[in-house]
Amino acid sequence: MKNEVVFSCEDVHVFVEDKEIVKGVTLEVRAGEKHALMGPNGSGKSTLAAALMGHPGYRVEGRITLLGEDVSEMSPDERARRGMFLSFQYPVAVPGVSVANFLRAAISARRGEEIPVREFRKLLTEAFAALDIPRSFMGRYLNDGFSGGEKKRLEILQMMLLEPVFALLDETDSGLDIDALKVVSEGINRVAGDHMGLLLVTHYQRILNYVRPDRVHVFMDGRIVRSGGPELAHELEERGYDWLAPEGAAVGGAA
Repeated sequence: MKNEVVFSCEDVHVFVEDKEIVKGVTLEVRAGEKHALMGPNGSGKSTLAAALMGHPGYRVEGRITLLGEDVSEMSPDERARRGMFLSFQYPVAVPGVSVANFLRAAISARRGEEIPVREFRKLLTEAFAALDIPRSFMGRYLNDGFSGGEKKRLEILQMMLLEPVFALLDETDSGLDIDALKVVSEGINRVAGDHMGLLLVTHYQRILNYVRPDRVHVFMDGRIVRSGGPELAHELEERGYDWLAPEGAAVGGAA
């Protein structure tokens, strides 16, 4: 499956009511590839990620495919069942729903059938150990009272258990101190493999010191304005984004 195109979008435009936020994005990600989408705050990166996953609050024009299948008209849960995954910049707390119950329901939905209890317990125990998450978290309510680092590690745990073919990580590094960043990055590298493609959305270069991308795309004013190798991220760290701003465009502004 390595090198197979797992995800593509073609001339995608995203609107919030009548305002165009994303202004024509074309992107292709192959199995085994890690792509980074970098841009300043307010450039529309998170809007693009949510729209690609099928957020109902956006009107989307263009074509989105997963393993060659057009998913443009599918709901978020349908896309997830087919192998798309989105980690949130700000994961929400769900009081009353335990981590274990949530994960079992999610895995069962991804598989299309109920996962046997014994198999689920084995998977969960191995995943918690691999990401160094205390087993006591299984009985806690989802993200309720969790620190930023704990929430992000749990997002990576979900990715490990759901085995997506394409994962969107929306500013996973947001709010993490250096120790938490290293732990989360190690988890991403452990989970990402030849079977899946990855798009890491960020505006800092620092996470890319640990999760090395194959391709870097610079996103500004709703568009990809430059693509290149990992060295592009280092150039952005040194020079900022202003030198790549489209003529007449401000750095930042959109959600």
